[in-house]
Amino acid sequence: MKKDLRIKSHVFDDAKRAPNRAMLRAVGVTDEDFKKPMIGIASTWSEVTPCNIHLDDLAIQAKEGARKSGGVPMIFNTITVSDGISMGTSGMRYSLPSRDVIADSIETVVGAENLDAYVAIGGCDKNIPGCLISIARSDVPAVFVYGGTIAPGYRNGQKLDIVSVFEGVGKHNNGDIDDQELRGIECAACPGAGSCGGMYTANTMATAVEALGMSLPGSSSNPAESKEKLEDCHKAGEAVYQLLEKGIYPKDILTKKAFENAITVVMALGGSTNAVLHLLAIANAAQVDVTIDDFNRLQEKVPHLADLKPSGKYVMEDLHKIGGVPAVMRLLLENGYLHGDCLTVTGKTIAENYTDAPILGEEQDIIRPFSDPYRKNGPLVVLKGNLAPSGAVAKVSGVKVTRHTGPARVFNTEEEATKAVMNNDIKEGDVLVIRYVGPKGGPGMPEMLSISAILVGKGLGQKVALLTDGRFSGGTHGLVVGHIAPEAQVGGPIAFLEEGDIVTIDSEQKEITMEVSEDEIASRRNKWQAPELYKRGVLGKYAHNVSCSSQGAVTDFINRKD
Repeated sequence: MKKDLRIKSHVFDDAKRAPNRAMLRAVGVTDEDFKKPMIGIASTWSEVTPCNIHLDDLAIQAKEGARKSGGVPMIFNTITVSDGISMGTSGMRYSLPSRDVIADSIETVVGAENLDAYVAIGGCDKNIPGCLISIARSDVPAVFVYGGTIAPGYRNGQKLDIVSVFEGVGKHNNGDIDDQELRGIECAACPGAGSCGGMYTANTMATAVEALGMSLPGSSSNPAESKEKLEDCHKAGEAVYQLLEKGIYPKDILTKKAFENAITVVMALGGSTNAVLHLLAIANAAQVDVTIDDFNRLQEKVPHLADLKPSGKYVMEDLHKIGGVPAVMRLLLENGYLHGDCLTVTGKTIAENYTDAPILGEEQDIIRPFSDPYRKNGPLVVLKGNLAPSGAVAKVSGVKVTRHTGPARVFNTEEEATKAVMNNDIKEGDVLVIRYVGPKGGPGMPEMLSISAILVGKGLGQKVALLTDGRFSGGTHGLVVGHIAPEAQVGGPIAFLEEGDIVTIDSEQKEITMEVSEDEIASRRNKWQAPELYKRGVLGKYAHNVSCSSQGAVTDFINRKD
């Protein structure tokens, strides 16, 4: 071990720390161990969601890797919540705040226990950015490991996932399927452990983290229930010790160019709109200057290459079988789309990690060649205009409609809007608006997968535009625009939209506007009064501290501009 190795746990060395050492001896630390670095294994294991139910075994693998390398590993846990379980209910308000609870809790344990390094293991959507926010804040070496994707379910020879069930609700309401078929889809969609199978938020963020250089090559696409996933975790325990030896810290990896790599890979694979929110938040924690405009800048340059759900037909397990994310990154690297000189947790650069990655074969049709992309530019588009001066986010992959103009149908809750859709009160051409569900207004910026999937199931996915200052799931597809900022709660223009106002969404021009004059908007603003902010518990704390979604909906104050 290097003599100049930074070991925070040397704080336990002198005589006055005998009581501290006594506590550590009780958990198995020996005299010899006190000479070694203490390495945390931050696990988000839980039985409340299939995304995380297997992470206890993965944490043990990471612990063994760290121990064999020479560290003293200690597993500790933090929370998780399941978006798929809370979706469409009041519980969905807790989803985004859980990202910050996870980050805060990991940072707290790492700091309080004077850990020298750590491996963070996450599965469900908010685990991944939560772990990365903690890594960006903590001045110790760290490696992230993704728990992996779930296998697809099957029914009547068709692949299913959780979005199949949400859309099944719309088909059932429309009379297209009966109770028995809906139950059949429900029972077959989620066959085991792992995160939702398409290029939804968990797989999107895992991919982004690998592109950032904060996880080992291939770990973002290795399935949850696989030998490769166990190996990912063991190797991560080894890798974090090596980072400590080499003196490589998150700040050395999380650079502006690394974030550009992450955005590039997300665009090429057609990732979730939540990537915008989460990458902004991680960059804020890392004190790296990334803005919402960087997404549009890269969107114009990076083609969409992947035929992945929700807008395509394949799932992450299919991508894994043809070479996974490493094969995609090699393709992007060889064509000049990635910064190859960015450092990673292997101690090597992106170029060194992926030069010998698998080559995508011509027989596969999951990843298209640059000569024949799905889109010549990326599918995540930031829109601005008098309805969203600070920006809004649309995912246009698979959407044939590039411009939609129609009358606003305005609702202040998701429940009211859902009732209108289920009662067939929303018609083709309408612009369905759900507001006061932003970061402060929700509070918690809930996702609208339930209602967006119902619209798709009813055949209205590209015939009705759905706008909100809340969020959408990575499983959402159709004519949807989220993250409208400023949000209604703080007096954003969406608060002044009235029933029947004409709204235009233009993804080619990147505009979102309402046909209401500035004078009329000012008049409506003068009559408007903000609803009282939520005050109780974690949601109350969140509502009073969270920033605008265009800033990543962060709760700390580093680099905030709001």
